[in-house]
Amino acid sequence: MRSTNLSRRFHHGYTGLILAVATGLTLAGCGASATSPGAATQQTATGVKVLWMGDSIAGAQAPALEAALKAAGVAFKNATSDGGGNVVAGDHEVTAMGARDTWKTLKQNLASFRPTVIAYQITTYDWGTARQQLAAYQKLSRTAADAGAELVLVSAPPFKIDDFYKPHENAIKTAPAMAAKTTHVRYLDASALWGSDYAAAKAQRAKDGIHSCQQGSAAFATWFAKQIGELAGFTPAAPAVWATGPWTGDERFAKLGCG
Repeated sequence: MRSTNLSRRFHHGYTGLILAVATGLTLAGCGASATSPGAATQQTATGVKVLWMGDSIAGAQAPALEAALKAAGVAFKNATSDGGGNVVAGDHEVTAMGARDTWKTLKQNLASFRPTVIAYQITTYDWGTARQQLAAYQKLSRTAADAGAELVLVSAPPFKIDDFYKPHENAIKTAPAMAAKTTHVRYLDASALWGSDYAAAKAQRAKDGIHSCQQGSAAFATWFAKQIGELAGFTPAAPAVWATGPWTGDERFAKLGCG
């Protein structure tokens, strides 16, 4: 993903919204709160290992997701890329190069990290025909199965289609439908969280209209941990346990101009 203007600052209040996540977003089935005796025991290892893949949008979500999953006893590895991260090679030089890197890195992570869950957020670079997209997602499905891992595909949040993305708008629109058609995967439609308008408050995009700041990342981690917990059989940690932790100072948020 291209760099953002460091002088821009996100227009939502960071502290208040993070606290709202920490105190107000209670996960269904969560067995502990910030003050309950069970809160500390949620860090017990579950045996679940999540490999998180995607582009820089997923990268901005990774610090919160890592905090949320580790608080629930889940091992986490961030395999996102700030440029590319895509599995669909398509017919473009940029996406072909990105896909080669992604598949190479995935092979290495399967051997070293040995995930039980591979979670891939559709990237802004998954350009190509619908057939190419479906073929790439099916290849990812087979790769996960061969490695003994569950595959989760999740749609990207709504983001601004600027001059860079405009020529590839049709491919960006067809990718989620192809992911939903992929067999032997769990497909998650993130519009349940974000809606479909990048400019709406619900989408929680940064000023660039593409990434999320800390509060948006925390909201995603809360939602996504619940989905993964249902799939992999663990109880997510209450947001109050992790949502205001050190991850909020990750340098990528400063680069986005987040408050």
